[in-house]
Amino acid sequence: MTPSLRLARLLALLVPAALLAGAWGTQLIGHLYPCEMCHWQRWPHYAAVVVALLAFVVAGQARVLVVVAALLIAVSGAIGVFHAGVEYHWWPGITACTSTAKLDGLTAAARLDQLMNAPIVRCDAAQWTFAGVSLAGFNAILSLSGAAAILLLLRKSR
Repeated sequence: MTPSLRLARLLALLVPAALLAGAWGTQLIGHLYPCEMCHWQRWPHYAAVVVALLAFVVAGQARVLVVVAALLIAVSGAIGVFHAGVEYHWWPGITACTSTAKLDGLTAAARLDQLMNAPIVRCDAAQWTFAGVSLAGFNAILSLSGAAAILLLLRKSR
């Protein structure tokens, strides 16, 4: 295995893992609750972590698995571009807003009360920005850059 392939395999694991850690950190520590489209961005990263881990186990298929992981990371980035566009009102979103209500183990009346009083997390309003870039925008930038770097390393390793 070439050094470029080893680095690509490592990045295919670290990029989505780091972005998921950031997403969960902002949720659990920063109390920024994800909207529906935020969750959409996480799913390809979860899959990319699993595929990248498989690339460490199934050495004979490492290149193919790293390509798949890179494409999954790019999918999350593309969803991030779409979500950022919705937040910046460049185009309309396609989802309803998301509630943060916790409904497990509640009676029907308590569930209704939770739903009616829970804050709504809007997909078209960025909860946090830095230098005008939202979290969806940062996911788009980092995911697409990471996927491109992985694919360039794979090309170099040939």
